[in-house]
Amino acid sequence: MKLDGRRESTHVEDRRGMSTKSKAGLGIGGTIVVVIIALLFGGNPSQVLQQLSGASPQVVTESTNREFTPEEQELASFASKIFAGTEDVWSAIFKQMGRTYDPPTLVLYSGAVSSGCGNATSESGPFYCSADQKVYIDLEFFMNMKKQLGADGDFAYAYVIAHEVGHHVQYLLGTLTKAHQQMARVGQTEANQISVRLELQADFYAGVWAYNDNQMFGSLEEGDIQEALDAASKIGDDYLQKKARGYAVPDSFNHGTSAQRYKWLKKGLTTGDVRNGDTFTPNYANL
Repeated sequence: MKLDGRRESTHVEDRRGMSTKSKAGLGIGGTIVVVIIALLFGGNPSQVLQQLSGASPQVVTESTNREFTPEEQELASFASKIFAGTEDVWSAIFKQMGRTYDPPTLVLYSGAVSSGCGNATSESGPFYCSADQKVYIDLEFFMNMKKQLGADGDFAYAYVIAHEVGHHVQYLLGTLTKAHQQMARVGQTEANQISVRLELQADFYAGVWAYNDNQMFGSLEEGDIQEALDAASKIGDDYLQKKARGYAVPDSFNHGTSAQRYKWLKKGLTTGDVRNGDTFTPNYANL
């Protein structure tokens, strides 16, 4: 991506200067980490951690004077510029809809974090919390994407951030709250299907952002789109479940298959129009 000269967001809360750790003995091994990755991009980290440990982790925060490497600072700057791009794009789109975009806050942390949705560790992956309207990410996750999944590249990383911002867009439009209310009234299988619809729409919104960011700033370079599409195909529920345990359980899918995630991200990338992102009306089998 071409980001030279781009502004950084002022809505960034850098907690990397705080030493945080979880007191809960989760004992998460490499195999479990792969399974956790299957729950990324919008899942409730507190619920995930409760399933693993039987209780929410207790996060202890202490001040530290640790200095960051140039690479770490470069990645933080990158994340801030991408976040600023989402602000510019969604502000313009909301204005076209006769609405005002109220941007979320990006929280950078290391190891563990306390959020409005509860405590979480980096194993939970990036997440959006509607309770405090913040996007949380441990930048080390990008390195794990490369090591665990073979998904790499700056635009693949930008897709991760844009997807979480997509959940904020859903929150502002009322979609997220309505979906969560519906999920609370139905059985687990149907709730998972509603979750899939939410996640695919967030993928679509990530694509919409990329399309419009490129229109505004000429940010995309050759190979960028393929990076994001490749990442989308490697975070499908079916791909990750097969990678973790050798088989997939469709009724447990809550983020969508590789084909579905690829499809909806690409649709956003090629149309750039939020009106094409209805993932709730189509028959579930046709998503």
